[in-house]
Amino acid sequence: MEVNKDEAERCIEIAEKCILDGSREKAEKFLLKAEKLYSTPKAKELLERLQQLNNASRRKSSPHAEESAPRKRFTAPKKEEPSSSADFTKEQLEAVQRIKKCKDYYEILGVEKDATDSDVKKAYKKLALQLHPDKNKAPGAAEAFKAIGNAVAVLTDAEKRKQYDMYGAEEERHPTHRNRTHHEYNYTRGFEADVTAEELFNMFFGGGFASSNNVYVRRGNQWRRQEPHPQQQREANGYTIFLQMLPIMLVVILSMMSSLFISDPVYSLTASSKFPVMRNTMNLQVPYYVKESFHSEYQGSLRRLEASVEEEYVTNLRHACYREKNYRNNVLLKAKYLEDESLQERGESISTPSCDEYDNIQEHVRYNWES
Repeated sequence: MEVNKDEAERCIEIAEKCILDGSREKAEKFLLKAEKLYSTPKAKELLERLQQLNNASRRKSSPHAEESAPRKRFTAPKKEEPSSSADFTKEQLEAVQRIKKCKDYYEILGVEKDATDSDVKKAYKKLALQLHPDKNKAPGAAEAFKAIGNAVAVLTDAEKRKQYDMYGAEEERHPTHRNRTHHEYNYTRGFEADVTAEELFNMFFGGGFASSNNVYVRRGNQWRRQEPHPQQQREANGYTIFLQMLPIMLVVILSMMSSLFISDPVYSLTASSKFPVMRNTMNLQVPYYVKESFHSEYQGSLRRLEASVEEEYVTNLRHACYREKNYRNNVLLKAKYLEDESLQERGESISTPSCDEYDNIQEHVRYNWES
């Protein structure tokens, strides 16, 4: 809910101040409260940073920290290596880690870009037996198993593979293409798969494979391909295109209908060719702009209109103030975490003009109320 979101943002702001003051336990409580009210990436990131700071403090407070610190710094990456008592082998963990480091589907399956369908399927079968979650208990095995499923689903489908070859390389070279192609594929999620990773596994090791162009029917112990009738294929394609275009048509129709019923606003907080005449509210002297025909056309209450103007202006100021404080606190937190004095000075010198204006308005309101 929007109310919870505002309250969560206030808790995050309090937590940031507590971190700067050194009250980490208090900061952690407010961050946990913010997560319960309205989960945000910022609260999660601050919790992770706070945990890192606490871990660093514990290492410094350890009596043997100075002796073991240099050695631990170089041996830390070995923590992920499986122990003798783990329920997975070193080879299984290395296979999962290799998949996580891959950048495209060809690298995931370990095949060249000109590999045939047969080569792709052979590579998948070999990896599927090695990475199936029932056999491989290493951390991340399930995600790696899904990744090879996405890879084989795309590379064995002629149309999807063509799109992937076209847009996948462009995605790496030109980040500006991401907005155009991020709905079409993703290295970890893949295209919208026709079957799940588990169903793909069963298809391969059951004797058949399901693709978007063919229909497979179970007959006895084997899967046999059943070619669709040409007429049925044309009807299905036409129906699919209609369903794909339907949301776009609805959006166009709704936008056209809404433009007929929505009238122009009475005022604007910024000057434009439509709102060239500047006015100021009686109470807070907030500037706003109206049409040239405002005096002759507007028949409502001027007091209520100016109250609405001031409310919108103060709300915008409050949001701008939050963004300014948020940016300043992030710089100070980063400076404290990195122990960077120059960054600390830079963060302290960051101004918050919207906050100053907001405080002046609040002081004006309190003065008028008391008087």
